[in-house]
Amino acid sequence: MTALLLSGKDIPPRVETIADPVPAPGEAIVAIRAGALNHRDVWIKLGLYAGIQYPVVPGSDGAGVVESVGVGVDPVWVGRDVVINPSFDWGTSAKVFGDRFTILGNPRQGTFAEKISVPVTNLVGKPAHLNWEEAAALPLAALTAWRALFSRAQLRAGERVLITGIGAGTALFALQFAAAEGADVWVTSGSVDKLAKAQGLGAKGGANYKDAGWAEMLGKVAGGFDVIVDSAGGPGFNSLIDLAAPGGRIVFFGATTGTVPEFNPRKVFWKQLSLMGTTMGSPEDFAGMLATVDRQSIKPVISDVFPLERAPEAFALMERGAQFGKIVVTVE
Repeated sequence: MTALLLSGKDIPPRVETIADPVPAPGEAIVAIRAGALNHRDVWIKLGLYAGIQYPVVPGSDGAGVVESVGVGVDPVWVGRDVVINPSFDWGTSAKVFGDRFTILGNPRQGTFAEKISVPVTNLVGKPAHLNWEEAAALPLAALTAWRALFSRAQLRAGERVLITGIGAGTALFALQFAAAEGADVWVTSGSVDKLAKAQGLGAKGGANYKDAGWAEMLGKVAGGFDVIVDSAGGPGFNSLIDLAAPGGRIVFFGATTGTVPEFNPRKVFWKQLSLMGTTMGSPEDFAGMLATVDRQSIKPVISDVFPLERAPEAFALMERGAQFGKIVVTVE
C-alpha cells in the first residue's frame, strides 16, 4: 500500500510503498478515506517529540471504511463508516491516562496511509452530517478542545471564554464548542484576518497579541474571563492570569512559546484561580465530543486539502503556520 513515511529527524517526509497491515486479534482494518495533520506530526518530523520511533507513518486523525476484521471482532463492523479515536490504552481513570497510554501516529503507524489496523474499541461511527474530510478533521483536536472545556474547566452557558491562538485546529474547535453551548467567546491571534474569520464563527471579538497593551485593551472591552484555553505558554501566560476573572479557570495543553518566566503565584491564589493541564481525552470524552458535534451539527473548519501524494506540502503549510483550520490529506 501507499503511505507517507517519516524516516528521521529533519528528513523530508516521503510517499512510499509499504506492506499492508495485518489485524491482530480484536483489531479491524480501516481503508482510510482521509486523515488530518496536527502540530504533533510536525514535532515528530523535527525530532522534538518524546519517544519517537523512526520510520513511522504519521497521522493521528483519520476516518474511513472498515474493510476486514481480526479474530474476535464481530463481522458486522465490515462496511461501516468510522472515525478513529487516537487515544490508545487510556486506562481506567477518567482523571488521567494510565502507564500504557499512547497516541496514534507514533510509535504505532498512523493514518497517512491507504489502510490502518486499529483496535475495534477505538472505532466510532462517522457523524452522518460530515463528509470524509470533515470527519477526519475531528479526532485529536476536537477531543483535546472538548476535554479542556467540559471535563476539565466545566464550562457553563453564559460564561466568558478566552481562546488564544485562534486559527489552529484545536483553538477553532474550542471556539465552536463554547459558542454552541452558550458561552461568550473572545479570541487572540497575531493575524487580523484570523481574528475577523473567528468572529464569523461566533467569537464576540478579539485582540492581536502583537499589539502593545493588547491584554489591557481586551480586559477593558470584554472584562475578566471565567475560562481561558491556552496552548502557547511562554511570556504571554502572565497576561492570561491578569485577564482571568476571580475564581476563573485557565486550562492549557501546550507550550509552543516555551516556559512561563517570572511566574507570580500571588496573583493566582489571591484571585482564587485554578490552573489545569490537559492532554487528549478518555473514551468517555471522545463519545461526549461526538455527541456535541451531532447535537449542535458542528462542522470542522477545513483550511486546505491535499491528496496523499502531496502530503509533504501539507507539512510545509503547517510549519509556516499559514492555515486557518485543519489541514486534511485525502486517500484515493
